[in-house]
Amino acid sequence: ESLLQRELVTLKKEIVNESDSRFSLFRFSKIRSATNNFSDKNKLGEGGFGIVYKGFREFMNEIKLIASLQHKNLVRLLGCCIKSKERILVYEYMPNGSLEEFIFGVRAKKSWPVRRGIIEGISEGLLYLHDYAHECIVHRDMKPSNILLDHEMNPKISDFGIARICLSSVTESNTTTAIGTFGYIAPEYYSQNVYSTRSDVFSFGILVLEIISGKSAVGSYQLSGRSYELRK
Repeated sequence: ESLLQRELVTLKKEIVNESDSRFSLFRFSKIRSATNNFSDKNKLGEGGFGIVYKGFREFMNEIKLIASLQHKNLVRLLGCCIKSKERILVYEYMPNGSLEEFIFGVRAKKSWPVRRGIIEGISEGLLYLHDYAHECIVHRDMKPSNILLDHEMNPKISDFGIARICLSSVTESNTTTAIGTFGYIAPEYYSQNVYSTRSDVFSFGILVLEIISGKSAVGSYQLSGRSYELRK
């Protein structure tokens, strides 16, 4: 048994003990079979930046962070797989796709009760990340494609690849480069590389406008004028 496998087994035990959740170590062959050798036909989506890790230790820490998050409005991490240079995270399947498809898709649903429930669910998930998780977490990439919908249309926040821990919900942190999706990035984050929980709240506000109006913020948002065409 390799050192890598022993560390993975130890990680699994730590996650199960700390978060009281089920967590599995998947074989690469099983994931390859389940996705039909990573066929594009089975591809559900792709993050704007993906998840980039400097190395094994950083990846392990990222897994522990995500696995510790337990809330009905966050996508649940089922397990992981590490083989050679491959770093794979396995999440629960969301049958109704993303919020992006719900709002802007060809068969976009316009039910007001459903839209209201989605807004409430996203807000509850964000509140958990900012105030009730083990550590204050800023998502930094809140957008429709990162909100997934389960079989009952409950929203689940996903893609924590660029999420960061803050000391508290009122603390501001600096980064060398603003990372996220243009149209959803808070002005101070874009111009000054300063992020906080308020950055997520700004992005959430854009999401609410999109859900209500059915119009995309991308291409409508003018950073210099701080104006929106969604009201039209």
